[in-house]
Amino acid sequence: MADFGAADLDAFRSEVRAWLEASYPAELRDPAAKTDPEAVWGGRAFAGSEDPQSVWMRRAAEKGWTAPTWPKEYGGGGLNAQQARVVEQEIAAGRYRPPLLSFGIWMLGPVLLEYATDAQKKEHMPRIVGGEIRWCQGYSEPGAGSDLASLATKCEDKGDHWQIDGQKVWTSYADKADWCFCLVRTDASKKHEGISFVLIDMRTPGVETRPIKLISGESPFCETFFTGVKIPKDNLVGKINGGWEIAKRLLQYERQNISAGFGEGGSVGGGASGDLGDVAKRYVGVEDGKLADLDLRQRITLNKMNFQALRQTIGRTAAESRAANGPSAATSIIKYAAAEFAKERSELMVEAMGGQGLGWEGEVFSPAETAAVHGWLRAKANSIEGGTSEINLNVVSKRVLGLPDPK
Repeated sequence: MADFGAADLDAFRSEVRAWLEASYPAELRDPAAKTDPEAVWGGRAFAGSEDPQSVWMRRAAEKGWTAPTWPKEYGGGGLNAQQARVVEQEIAAGRYRPPLLSFGIWMLGPVLLEYATDAQKKEHMPRIVGGEIRWCQGYSEPGAGSDLASLATKCEDKGDHWQIDGQKVWTSYADKADWCFCLVRTDASKKHEGISFVLIDMRTPGVETRPIKLISGESPFCETFFTGVKIPKDNLVGKINGGWEIAKRLLQYERQNISAGFGEGGSVGGGASGDLGDVAKRYVGVEDGKLADLDLRQRITLNKMNFQALRQTIGRTAAESRAANGPSAATSIIKYAAAEFAKERSELMVEAMGGQGLGWEGEVFSPAETAAVHGWLRAKANSIEGGTSEINLNVVSKRVLGLPDPK
């Protein structure tokens, strides 16, 4: 689709602004409005729900604006990059809630566009756009984490179906998901060339999930077990034993998405929300209008500068991604930096709070203080999920810098 001129883009922006104003549920205009926290993820559990968030999701999905750049024939908005950016900007400017959060949109959909058959796209992508199906990712296994290609979950050809047996671990929200995009072993004689990419309905007999409680007190991750699970032959995406190529491509989208979620002023990367400098002033005190602790002030300033540089780099790589029709290995640079800066921010937040940064629960500690402690512990996972920092550094070394493997 051709780029818009300035006048056309201004007219489109006015249309977007008017539609958002007219379509956003009145119940959500109060920032403190109570809705089911899971509603923003959609899925079968919210089919027909009148929760205001679900209503908002369905209205946006009807426009295709939950996935604005996807082709209209698959339920998307059919917008170009400029138009999609306008929609994103106007949602942010109006402080509207995101209509839908979805692994299907962030990771699966883009690889379906590249590797799936037309029939598979028409079956799955409109349901992703509409928030009808909540997806989870079946990659890591107890014996295949950083060395993902060592995965052993077996997928056997049984003539008229595939049969899957094995275990996945760290499967985010598997206990709430409707479907799973999964890497399986279809050839035990080869490592990377023996992996295939399949789609599994989580209601299939033989699928079991068990939440894993983390040190932060949360349980977003699960163990997932497959015992004699039968799936249709049509649930294989791409070529048999061709899943490793798809897996790597999807990881680029995943790392791009994880990185985009980190922000110096937010809590996605761990810790309480709010400006880190303001929080520190509140607890440490000020001298001449500046944070009283010089050393802490310098480290907070460096962290804020790093986040600013990161935002600029994310913007640059996003533009390069659009020009190249997809993300590159440079997403590993962003993923590594975002994880490390977010961990550092959460540590600085807790340090600035002093004794109040040691609380886990109770009336002595404010919600922001306990959130900082829980977030500090949660942030430890930032350098593991979506590929460990060490793996991402290896990717940067080989795929970005072109350095040889160590002898």
